Amino acid sequence: MIERNNPDISVTKQCDLLEIHRSGIYYEPVPESEFNLELMEVIDKEYQRLPFYGVPRMTEHLIRMGYTINEKRIGRLYHVMALRAIYPQPKTSIPDNTHEKYPYLLRNLIITRRNQVWATDITYIPMKHGFMYVVAIIDLYSRYIVGWAISNTLEADFCIEVLTAALLKHGKPEIFNSDQGSQFTCKEFTGVLKENTIQISMDGKGRAIDNIFIERFWRSLKYENIYLHEYKDGVALFHGLTEYFAFYNNERVHQSLDYQVPVQVYMAV
Repeated sequence: MIERNNPDISVTKQCDLLEIHRSGIYYEPVPESEFNLELMEVIDKEYQRLPFYGVPRMTEHLIRMGYTINEKRIGRLYHVMALRAIYPQPKTSIPDNTHEKYPYLLRNLIITRRNQVWATDITYIPMKHGFMYVVAIIDLYSRYIVGWAISNTLEADFCIEVLTAALLKHGKPEIFNSDQGSQFTCKEFTGVLKENTIQISMDGKGRAIDNIFIERFWRSLKYENIYLHEYKDGVALFHGLTEYFAFYNNERVHQSLDYQVPVQVYMAV
């Protein structure tokens, strides 16, 4: 699809024409030992069932599953995966105490229309020879995914890229909600929101339910796609996720939407 050596059209221009993110072309999975990758995949699956397990309990749980490990190893993998037992789902956003935090604006808010509230989050993605991360932005009224991208780092750049692209394509929300991760509290990210006069809302520390809709989406993504495939590299992951996001937005019915699909609700006048 992408011709890296095309003399007439740059890779960036090709990505723009195809409406795909450059992250899907350039990024390769983060390397780890085969044993650690196996552990990380198991931890990711077990964490979906046992989100309240911290390092000691997860270590004991894996030992009972037959793994020869210690808390030091599991603690390091928790750090790499950015997991925290106080959350009901894996959290890949680590706070930076030097960044400005914002109040949570969604408490008791009744969401009645599209682009009233968008929310974002990042999740860890296990792969055959490494791992990557996915960021997504969801419209809370319709459950429509307005933007997403992949990366092999937790830097803010790919989050800013997907936010900017979503604003250009779908307009702007009244409120934008995230957790207090450094990717979302940095001046570069909040600056884009302020420039577009979007109200900034952030989850309270340790409050898992504040961003529950996108957390549920991550669970669907993993069980309906990631765990069923063995993506070998960033390009394969990108193409697989492109198909899944299209399916989720345009075909997957939601009971909470009276069995409509997100695009129907989002596009309805």
